[in-house]
Amino acid sequence: MEKIPMTRQGYEALEAELKKLISVERPRIVEAIATAREHGDLSENAEYHAAREQQSFNEGRIQELEAVISKAQIINPADFTGDTVKFGAKVLIVDEDTDVEVTYHIVGHYEANADEGKLSIQAPISRALIGKSVGDSVEVTTPQGKRSYEILEVAFS
Repeated sequence: MEKIPMTRQGYEALEAELKKLISVERPRIVEAIATAREHGDLSENAEYHAAREQQSFNEGRIQELEAVISKAQIINPADFTGDTVKFGAKVLIVDEDTDVEVTYHIVGHYEANADEGKLSIQAPISRALIGKSVGDSVEVTTPQGKRSYEILEVAFS
């Protein structure tokens, strides 16, 4: 069984989502289905079909989260030190063409959120950074073309 790396925060977020889906959403959807059934003919009942569709989505997400959680390998970035980029690192890089600095936190696939600066370990920029150290330059192919970045800082917390 292949393990799925993630931080403690990512694992806890998935567990919280699973708990909400089971204890809040599932009963709400069951209630919506029951209410829709009271309206009569199910073949032409849009509320019933919408509730059944929500139920299908919810149950699928529950199954997905249960599978991911069962394969989770929690990695504590605080256990790492040094200036080499590894899973869990917060990496400050600068675009060598525009001098724009950005910090990325390299995390597991299921906790990635680009808006929060959390990049999946599978993302192209993460793959380029892994194993590199402060002062190294990396070249990454992005949708805007090839970009060069210099690693300014690596932190683990």
